[in-house]
Amino acid sequence: MLSSIRIEEIIDIAEIAGGKIMKYYYSQFKVDQKDDGSPITDADRSAHEIIFNGLKSLYPNIPILSEEGDILPYEIRKNWEYFWLVDPLDGTREFIKQLGEFTVNIALIYKNEPIFGVVNIPISRETYYAKKGSGAYKNGVKLLKCQNFERKKIKVVTSRNWWNDKTKKFIETLETEFEQVALSSRGSSLKLCMLAEGKKDLYPRIAPTMEWDTAASHIILRETGRDIYKYIKDSNPIEYINRSAELEPLIYNKEDLHNPNFIAV
Repeated sequence: MLSSIRIEEIIDIAEIAGGKIMKYYYSQFKVDQKDDGSPITDADRSAHEIIFNGLKSLYPNIPILSEEGDILPYEIRKNWEYFWLVDPLDGTREFIKQLGEFTVNIALIYKNEPIFGVVNIPISRETYYAKKGSGAYKNGVKLLKCQNFERKKIKVVTSRNWWNDKTKKFIETLETEFEQVALSSRGSSLKLCMLAEGKKDLYPRIAPTMEWDTAASHIILRETGRDIYKYIKDSNPIEYINRSAELEPLIYNKEDLHNPNFIAV
């Protein structure tokens, strides 16, 4: 199945969706509220339609699970071998605030792991993508495998909207292990792409996310030698940096589509 996926066509779909999002970004758009209290805009809906129709046209036999589509019951989903996992506009809050920190995420899941992913950044027209076993790329240029960072300094990126006491405590623990903790924040899957590119070393997410928020960038990250691990309460950050054997990577297509808290490193 993976060998039959035409990377260029999926990139095209993501970039067309990103272009449509930008037409709304510079104009008036409607903001509604979903049942869970999160915002949704005309741009989210339009991007979903472009991606859904594009994927269905190319691969009619592969199911699609999109944040803005119908979420089928687990009794149906658990039988899927392959499926597309899509966030048409990741970072809707940043889109509404016109901060520019939003992405289009398209991942292919095999059983419960991502094996292909595309992340488009509409405002900069940059695209990251990866296929399992083939490396990760940004705009056609292969990303380097991650290098060990300086033990004296660690570059940490956090969520722009989800800073809380648990995250603060984790950062404070990091500060006991490193002479310098360089801290910054971003929205959407940009954070994971920054890790994949080597611009950041670690991303703690001790706050809610959904599977479609991370899947596409997860395989991009993996193809650079990094990963996303379930967060263990009160654990030492060094366990993640050293990739302790007890750590569990995120998995997908769970009955509950929420991700557990995690550390990407």
